[in-house]
Amino acid sequence: MKLQESAENYLENILILSMEQDEVRSIDLANAMSFSKPSVSRAVHLLKDGGYLNIDPDGLLKLTPRGEAYAVRVYQRHLALMCWLESLGVSEAVAACDACRMEHVLSDESFAAIHDDLERRGVLHPEADPESLRKWHRAMIEGSDAALKEEIKARCEDRQRDVPDN
Repeated sequence: MKLQESAENYLENILILSMEQDEVRSIDLANAMSFSKPSVSRAVHLLKDGGYLNIDPDGLLKLTPRGEAYAVRVYQRHLALMCWLESLGVSEAVAACDACRMEHVLSDESFAAIHDDLERRGVLHPEADPESLRKWHRAMIEGSDAALKEEIKARCEDRQRDVPDN
């Protein structure tokens, strides 16, 4: 089942936070996404009801196997699209923001073609498995400077505000 873009963003952010810290709570998600706690609480409970997320008695968020598979798919698309765009000469900041939007709307057929293009041209990109994504994420965190991270975050937040959710 295809989730809405906002649900995909929540799953992706939970996955990313779980790569960066041992425990993930709703407040961490709210801070990472710059959303209010009530908005995050509602989304988290909808994801739980859909079988994508578990919430333990201490409020810790844990992706279910179904939720992790979905989040891995979205984040792999994001990183691969970034690699593809950068290989075409797009700056890292713009590629990151464009990938944020493209990852949700691109068909499987189009993504497969982009993936094949990356393979054919020998452009490094992550595979759709959690360990590959962890390595890529760690490399991105270690390789990016703080100013670039802030620029990417600001651009992506601006674009999210400008485009209505589907």
